[in-house]
Amino acid sequence: MDQPALLTTNRKALTINLDDSKYGTFAEIGAGQEVARVFFQAGGAAGTVAKSMSAYDMTFSDAIYGKAPRYVSRERLQTMLNHEYALLLERLSEKRGATTKFFVFADTVAAKSFKGNNDCHGWMGIRFQPEPGAEPSDVVLHVRMWDKDNLRQQEAIGIVGTNLIYAALYLRDDPEKFIASLADNVGSERIEIDMLKFSGPAFASVDNRLMSLHLVRHGLTNAVMFGPGGEVLQPSEVLYKKAILVERGSFRPVTHVNVDMLNCATAQFLQEPAVQGKQMVVLMEITMNNLLADGALDAHDFLSRVDLLGDIGCTVLISNYSEYYRLTTYFRRYTKEMIGVAMGINNLLEIFNEKYYEHLEGGILENFGRLFRHSVRLYVYPMQKVAYERYLATGHPATAAPFAPPPPSAFAKDVLINARNVQVTPHLRNLYDHLLENHYIETIVGFDRAILDIFSRDVMDRIRAGDASWEQMVPAPVAAAIKRRGLFGHPAQG
Repeated sequence: MDQPALLTTNRKALTINLDDSKYGTFAEIGAGQEVARVFFQAGGAAGTVAKSMSAYDMTFSDAIYGKAPRYVSRERLQTMLNHEYALLLERLSEKRGATTKFFVFADTVAAKSFKGNNDCHGWMGIRFQPEPGAEPSDVVLHVRMWDKDNLRQQEAIGIVGTNLIYAALYLRDDPEKFIASLADNVGSERIEIDMLKFSGPAFASVDNRLMSLHLVRHGLTNAVMFGPGGEVLQPSEVLYKKAILVERGSFRPVTHVNVDMLNCATAQFLQEPAVQGKQMVVLMEITMNNLLADGALDAHDFLSRVDLLGDIGCTVLISNYSEYYRLTTYFRRYTKEMIGVAMGINNLLEIFNEKYYEHLEGGILENFGRLFRHSVRLYVYPMQKVAYERYLATGHPATAAPFAPPPPSAFAKDVLINARNVQVTPHLRNLYDHLLENHYIETIVGFDRAILDIFSRDVMDRIRAGDASWEQMVPAPVAAAIKRRGLFGHPAQG
């Protein structure tokens, strides 16, 4: 089946301009009236634009919208939408309210400055009525511009803003299509949308976490973030100038081991001289590779994992960064403080698998140069010897192949495999020893030895088999939520 032709930015604006039922205000601060410009240049703008305005001067802006601690912020955007929408209804509702679907588009943007050393980003949103006289709904997003010059960034803002307005007015019944359309005629190489939120009666059935995941799937961003209550977060607001500790996992479901690993790593991370006295954020991270392990996205499974992590108070990051060095590079956008990564032995071995770095000119050495640049430390959780040998024998073949299992006599029955005695392939042993001795890699201490035999896959097997012993393998809030919601094959208990 042929794909429908992609509408140009001009055609989208003209379509709206020629739709007599839609009428609204354009309020833009910062990079210029780039979105309004698109509508005026398309022709027929008198049929759409009730008012177009911009307040560059802070005094004028404060006089209109009130004082703000930050002018390029979600709070400022929300104030603009509130003010302009109330004004639109006050002045035009009686005259046109019975036949017109009112909307307000607003943005506040910092494009590349004359000095060229600023963060190029912005907030934009639309408040609209789906029908005349109806309660309004909102769509708000955060955008980053990657063009190197100011004029190209302004052009990109004009295109993205037009895409947002068109999508809200014509594509709202298909949220995934809505999201994909935001990059029409501009592409993800020029812009990044790292936060998107739908609200209001027109989106009553929309789960914003799933919509954020679609941002990653469609390449509009490489990472999205959710708070413990499931709210969509803007990463820069959470990570800015903070020390960061992250644990990667499948969390299907989250177990006592996952929690113990993070708690122990946190205790050690807080003792680092570079972390003491600093603000800190702790994250649980799931990669898209993990979510798509079966070849297709299971939305229910994804939301279940996020919900369960939220139930134990965790902030969740979903990323498209398979390699750890890409994840830490992402964090470096927002902070210069120390970064800690908590992981198990299996993840440590994955990092030493050279096949993952064939695309890098410097191979595995370049990987470690990028990974450990600017104060990054790995905190490695131990593994039972039996589980370690099982991993080598039956685990991920591509990971296990480069590593020789230890001689049977090398370990007493009760000895654990940790960062100091794990076996790596011989030609990488000197590299590993260098990283270990210089404290780029640390062994986690203070762990609970009694829970080391817990694995998420075993929890899943016991749930499906109706074996109630799984409840002792996960935190109590997680067990209660799995039973209440009927997750992972457990019958729902209401």
